[in-house]
Amino acid sequence: MSHIPVLLEEISDYLAPRDGGVYLDGTFGGGGYATRILQAAQCTLWAIDRDPAAIARGAELAQRFAGRLHMLHGDFGDMVSLLAEHGIAALDGVVLDLGVSSYQIDDPMRGFSFRFDGPLDMRMSSAGESAADLVNRLPEAELADIIWQFGEERHSRRIAKAIVEARALNRIATTGHLASIIRSVVRTDKSGIDPATRSFQALRIRVNDELGEIERALDAAASLLRPQGRLVVVAFHSLEDRLVKRFMAQATGRGQGHSRHDPRGMMDQQAPQFRLLTGNAVKPGDAEIAANPRSRSARLRAMERLEVAA
Repeated sequence: MSHIPVLLEEISDYLAPRDGGVYLDGTFGGGGYATRILQAAQCTLWAIDRDPAAIARGAELAQRFAGRLHMLHGDFGDMVSLLAEHGIAALDGVVLDLGVSSYQIDDPMRGFSFRFDGPLDMRMSSAGESAADLVNRLPEAELADIIWQFGEERHSRRIAKAIVEARALNRIATTGHLASIIRSVVRTDKSGIDPATRSFQALRIRVNDELGEIERALDAAASLLRPQGRLVVVAFHSLEDRLVKRFMAQATGRGQGHSRHDPRGMMDQQAPQFRLLTGNAVKPGDAEIAANPRSRSARLRAMERLEVAA
């Protein structure tokens, strides 16, 4: 197993690490971004991951960059408190890779993928409720809502009904079992995407509270950035990217304005504190997609904190 970092050159260009700077990789994963940042400048890097396996992988890199790379186990939405424990209150840059790492996807025992039959887990932190706990416990209506909201799956009600009927016979404990249930009621469409794809995405997002974590992380990262500090985010599906796009639009003064009938429109508008560095999302080129098909859906957005007005 290996993890190929997506948009690596673009991440480095937009983050623009400089000597003496202090940076955060909020999603260490396989350490691809961390390695590039530490090679690009004589800087200090703090790295967070909720996955204990990722923290263990980072030990070797931390030895290689002794005194410059510091690993932190926890959720990136808690970055302010995690960094505060070590006396860090401001950063020159933050990078967030919102995708599941290949280490997690390719390990059958983690239960993220239906390509392998393994325990139906999906927990990034290996703690809390698993996907199996949810599909065997939640009411049919709640399962349908999760699959619709987080998977954007139009057959969510049909799938939820099939899950409830199947679990009445036997506990759903493996990825293969769940995938077969979904495939029994949903046919492959013209896109060729496996019918289980959206439902697995939805359960993974729900198990790990991924969208809530992203919202907390974006707010926290923005609050930590010094003037000229940069936030660079790579998203992998539309739900993530919409959150990032909306957050950066509002932070840079490009958010949707109020109606002329809304009293808030008459109030003084606060000057934006950030500038957008990416007009449109940056996408992988054909060569990168050919070398790493998993990069196809990646979208990079970046912004920079403005200098404090005199």
